Parts: sequence; C-alpha cells; structure tokens
Amino acid sequence: MTRTPARRLLALALAAALAPAFPALAQSANPFTGAAAADGTPDAAPAPTGLDAFTVADIRVDGLQRISSGTVFTYLPIERGDTIDSTREAEAIRALYKTGFFDDVRLGRQGDILVVTVVERPSINKLTITGNKDIHTEDLQKGLNDIGLSEGSTFDRHDLDEVTQELTRQYNNRGKYNVKIDPIVTKLDRNRVDITLQVTEGKAARIRHINLIGNETFKQKAVTDNWESQESNWLSWYRHDDQYSREKLSGDLEKLNEYYLDRGFIDFSVDSTQVAISPDKRDMFITAGLTEGEKYTVSGITISGDTILPKEELEKMVLVKPGQVFSREMLERSSDAITATLGNIGYAFAQINPVPDIDREKRTVGINLQVQPGPRVNVHRIVFKGNTRTSDEVMRRELRQFEGAWYSQAAIDRSKIRLQRLGFFETVDVDKQPVPGSNDQVDVVFSVKETTSGSFSVGLGYSQLSGLTTSISVSQNNFLGNGNRVSIEAQRNSYLQRYAFSFLNPYFTDEGMSLGYNLSWREFDNSNFNTASYSTTSHSAQVVAGLPITENDTVSALFGVDSNQIFTFLGSTPLSIIRYVDALDQRTFHAWRGQLAWARDTRNDYFTPTSGIFQRVSFETTLPGSTVQYYKLNYQFSKYWPISRALVLDTRIELGYGDSYGNPVTRDNYCLQPLPPAVDDDNDPKTPPVQPPRPPSSDPCLPSSPDYHVIDPPLTADGLPFFENFYAGGTNSVRGFRDNTLGPREGNQALGGAVKTVGSFEMYFPTLIKSPSARVSAFVDFGNVYRNADDFNVDELRYSAGISMLWRAPVGPISISYAVPLNSKPGDDIEHLQFTFQGAY
Repeated sequence: MTRTPARRLLALALAAALAPAFPALAQSANPFTGAAAADGTPDAAPAPTGLDAFTVADIRVDGLQRISSGTVFTYLPIERGDTIDSTREAEAIRALYKTGFFDDVRLGRQGDILVVTVVERPSINKLTITGNKDIHTEDLQKGLNDIGLSEGSTFDRHDLDEVTQELTRQYNNRGKYNVKIDPIVTKLDRNRVDITLQVTEGKAARIRHINLIGNETFKQKAVTDNWESQESNWLSWYRHDDQYSREKLSGDLEKLNEYYLDRGFIDFSVDSTQVAISPDKRDMFITAGLTEGEKYTVSGITISGDTILPKEELEKMVLVKPGQVFSREMLERSSDAITATLGNIGYAFAQINPVPDIDREKRTVGINLQVQPGPRVNVHRIVFKGNTRTSDEVMRRELRQFEGAWYSQAAIDRSKIRLQRLGFFETVDVDKQPVPGSNDQVDVVFSVKETTSGSFSVGLGYSQLSGLTTSISVSQNNFLGNGNRVSIEAQRNSYLQRYAFSFLNPYFTDEGMSLGYNLSWREFDNSNFNTASYSTTSHSAQVVAGLPITENDTVSALFGVDSNQIFTFLGSTPLSIIRYVDALDQRTFHAWRGQLAWARDTRNDYFTPTSGIFQRVSFETTLPGSTVQYYKLNYQFSKYWPISRALVLDTRIELGYGDSYGNPVTRDNYCLQPLPPAVDDDNDPKTPPVQPPRPPSSDPCLPSSPDYHVIDPPLTADGLPFFENFYAGGTNSVRGFRDNTLGPREGNQALGGAVKTVGSFEMYFPTLIKSPSARVSAFVDFGNVYRNADDFNVDELRYSAGISMLWRAPVGPISISYAVPLNSKPGDDIEHLQFTFQGAY
C-alpha cells in the first residue's frame, strides 16, 4: 500500500523493471532489518546498519493483514518530503515497535520510496483456563483483562509471561507453592492464536507450627485463638484454617496487635516475622517476635472541639472511665457511639480523633476526644441499583430516610433492615456519596441483589409425608414487582385435593394497611396424614387486613365463612370422634370465623436472620350462629442471639390452647337409622369399600320408635372440636418423631389435642456453608400436645437432638434434618431423616 500518485505509476513500474541492470540501485534497495527483542520492547531492537540519506518521495507499507495502513502512518514519525538517515530510521523502527502491533519491522528503500515491511502480531481468538479450582475462572479472567490479555486483543508473548507470573503469585498468596501454570499457544489461520492456560494447583502448604517469642503475660493459645491461621488440627480438613496465606497472616498479626492494645499494652510491637517452608513446599513454619511493654491505665478522658450537642450528653456515651485498664476496643466503641449520634442529626461526615497523652513513668494515658462534626448535610437523592424486577416505589415505601431531609444514620440503617425483611433481596448494601460541587448534600445509594420471591411449578413432586404429589401452583410474593402477594394452587396427593387462591396487598393504603382475601376448597383424608381416620370436604372464604401500629408492631384481623363436611367410618374412625359427631347429629359444620392477632418483628433478615425477635399472639373464634362455638389461642416466640461471627442461637417456643364456649351439647338418647351399604367406587382390591355417613336420626324420636336407643354414658360435644386440634411431631415441631404423631392416641391413631407446647434451641453456623442461600444448624427440640389443660404434664414432653440444613432453593425453602429422639416411649413413631418445604414465620 502506498501514497503514490497515479501519474507516477508508470515511472515507478519502469524503474522497477530496470532495477536489475543497475547494481548501485539494487544495492540501495536492500532493506535495513530491525528485529524485536524477546520481550518485544523497541529498546532492544538492534541499531540500524544505516541507509544512505535520501528524501522520501513516498511511503509503502508491506505485510499488513488486519491493521490498516492509516494506523501505521499515524505512528510513523516520517512523512513524504522528510529526509531520512540512520537516526530517523532507528526512531521510526522504535515508534512502530512501541505500538505493540508488530513482531518484526524492516525499513528499506526502493528508489526514493521508503518501504516499510512489517510482520503483524497475531490476534487472540480464544482464551481458555483449565484446572483452576481454588480461584474462580471469572476472577482469573478479570486479572488477565487488566494486564491486556483477552480475546480479540493483540497477542504479546511478554504479556503472556507476565500473566503466568501474576497467576503464580496469586496462588502463592493462597499457600499453594506447588502451583504450575503451562501456557499453550496454538496458531490458527488468518494470523490468529488460541491460548490455553493449564493450571495444576497442587496442594496448599500446611501450617505445622506457630511460635510466638516474647509473650510473657498471655499464653500463646489465648493470643492466637481467634486467628484465621492455625496449626493443623482434627478439624482442618473442614475449616481449612491450616492453609497458609500471606493475607491471612497479615490479618492475624493485626489481631495480635489489637489483642494487646485492648488489654492496656500501648507500647506493644511485633518486632519480626519469619515464615519458613519445607523443601517439598508442603509445610510452613511461622515465627513472630514481639515486645509486650507495660500495661497502662486511663488517667482521664476529655471531649473537645465543636461538639454540637452538650458535652454532658456526649460524655454519657464514653465507655472508658478513669482508673480502668486502657482498651482500644472500648475507645473505638465510644467514638462510634458519638459519631452515630451526630450522624443521626445530619452530620454524616463527623469524625472523632482520640489524642493520647502518655505518661510512661506513671504508666497512665490521658485521652482527649476531639470532635470534628464537619458540615451538616441533607439527602439530595435516594438511588436504587440492582432492582431489575422490583419497582422503586415498592422499595421507597420501606424507607425511613427521605429526600430533602437531614441525613440520619439511624433512619438509613432502619431502611436497610426493612428492605432485607421484604424477602425480595439476597443482599442489601447502602452507601453515601457526596454531591459534586456541594459540601452539605449527599446521595444515598441502595444496591440490592434480587432473589427468587416466588415460584411456578407444574408436574410431579414428592415429600416424606404426602408421598407422590401432582400439582400446579403459582406463588409470587412480589407480583409484577409491585410487592403484592398472589398465590394460585391446585394440588392432589395421597390425602389431599386442594384448590386455592389468595391475594394480599401489603400497602392497600399509604399508611401501610394491608388487605387481602383467601378462597379455598379441599378434600382431606386424615387417615393418610398420620392422624385419626376420617375425611372432610371443606370450602372457605376469608378477608384479612393488617395495620402497623409502630415500626415493629402490627395488628391484623380476619373474618371468614367456611363449611366443613365430616365423614366417619365405623371400625376405623376413633369412637370418641364418632360420639362427638353423633352428639351434634351433624355431618356438616358451618362457621362464621373471626381472628385478631398482634405481631412484633425486629429480625434483621427475612430468610436467614442473625438477630432480633419475632412474637405473635392470635385469638381465633367462631361467632354465634356457627354449628360449633369454640376459640383458639396461639403464641409464637423466636429470638436470635448472635453469639459470634460464626454462631447464631435461635430460641423459640410455640404455645396453643383451645376450648369451646357456651353450654355443651349433650344427648342421652337418639334414633339410630340403619347404615347404608358400603360403596366400592374405585374397584381397587387393596382399598376397603367406602362407608357413607349415617343419615340423620328420625324426627320425632319417641321411645316407641323401633330404633330408639338410650345412650350410656350420654353423648357430649364439648371442648375444642377434634378437627381443630393441635398436632406435634415432625419437621416443623419436634424432629425425629413422625409428623403429627405425638400426643393422645386412640388405638394406634393420633388424635391431637387442645393444648400444644413446642420449642427448640437451634445453633446456626452461617459461615459453615459460604452461601447466603444455605445454612447448617444443630438443634434440640422439645414438645407435645395434650387432650386438655388438666392433662398437661411436663414429664410427657418429648425431646430430640440432631443436625439440619436449610436451603433457599428456587422452588422455596427446603429443610433436611437428621434427629435422634432422646426420651422416646413405647408407641412413639420414630423417623430420623426428615425433609420438607417450609417457610419462616
């Protein structure tokens, strides 16, 4: 490619044809050759042998494939009309090498034409990393991109060597000193290459020994107990705490410094650190020399500067008192408390600078807390990022910090917790950003990562209790991103046919009043539910409403109407249930139902809380005019105790009580009609014929009637109806016992009871599985149900212990547990391994 004008083409062609006849001209056409160094840097190119100086009439570039000639002309420091000599030649070669586009550059002369001959570097067609397990491919590729090695870029051997060294360094920092990285370059057509980085990670070096020299006051075990780096122990296979890492050791040495400063050793210092590795690069030995110094006490503490608030008010927040042993942790807590207080009234950038006054003779230290409030700022804008489904309005109505108001750290922290408790987000992060050009305004940015807030499923399922299930369900807690909850369900399994629809608008009004309704129809066969053998056909319609009365407290109400048809079977249904139904002479129970409830929720997260309390008290009753008049009281309590960074204790209890009100229904005689014949409607020899319900007794029922019977003892329908009984045992109460099997029995059938007591102590290990959607726990459950309050007996409580894993799967929370009953009694149904779908309170 040239810049040759058309009118000179003929002359150039003629000169080229005559070139062999002129040795001098042929000699001048021999190009000067410049070769790149191994690392491709232009500084390493050999000095030119030199061409005779001449004036460049035109420039031609040979060897281009992907790069345009215009790009070469842009970087070439020679133009037509310039006089070229050896110095200008060297300058031109170095300029073209510096672009990184070429493996070879040669300058030559053909008459008065400067000929630039280049060999382009290949482009990277595909970049593959294999064998990496400890470091994710995405993280490695990010590092490659930062260096400039990526698909589509120009291949440079120097960059490849640099990448190999950088990856080796990253693995070394993780304690893997046997790592081997083999780069493989495969040439392709059209001047392209494929690059494969084969990583052989090897095994991490293990810490065999840690030795502290100079610790006289404290034992080494106490000092290093909270270190991430530990000597190999019996749990290292799981914790990986014996794998050496430079970053981990650096953090541990900082913890060492904090340990002594928190105990008054102001002059403490780490004098030396040595890390030795065995010849096979498998064992590490760490030695740290330290000087403890003397222990100091606090001589006094003062507050100075522009305190904004009265000094007396800030002094109440100071945890460090004169005469106490100096503690940097207590000093930092005091500073944070003052900073948070000023932040709550708009001073978002307040700083507290502790200035120590050390008296080494008396071994005391005086502290002056200098307050620098900075400007008082208000919130300019509130921005949401990451909410691809959830609308800004749904998030904004949860906020307690408002645009245009003074900045408040407490309001922002509360807003973050309310967003986390929606259950729509896996993570919620918040940051404040100064507004450019203004020192008294900030933007508050909430960055969220959305999670599955509902599910859609069609097909087959299986659970331990219900067996094979065919179902179709749509459940969405964030319907169309507007925060409404919608659920449609059609389900069929071994004991249940159910069709239901529910809707709830949590912000029916701007004040936060919720309103919704539920519609359902079901056929339920209790004989396959581990409970008493009878079946029901029921339908219901309900309206629910809720109203927040404080930041954490909510009251709710429910009103509904339902109908429940009971089918009992002679020979299988417990006699107590048959007598209850016959006492009422009813097979269909109609009810007008009402419920009032109060709940308090201070938990910090919807799915995996680590702190806070949940309480709920509900009172449910049927209204006058219902077939049966009764009420139920239920109390739920759960508290999460953050024990440490890796441990959270959940203590919870659930109490239930129910009874009838009004006069009990008693019958001492009735006219008994003959039983209709049993019907075998499924033609299945494995299932017995279905016994239809007994028809109502004749009316009037006179002693002269042939089917007149006197009952002894009389039939009585009193207490909580059997179909409203509480049950215990199983995945949601006392694990290790089969679902719903604890409590009173008649024969081998569980009846449930009117009194329920269930509780648990569960220790969660949030860091055991490094995933926000899963957690592992160890638990102790206890509980039982009783026929009535008079039968309550602490000695009848059942206990179990075990381990559990909760996984927030796309279809909903799934719990798997293995439990061992601690005090089972004859007749109890034991079931060690249990699993279920479950939700939080």
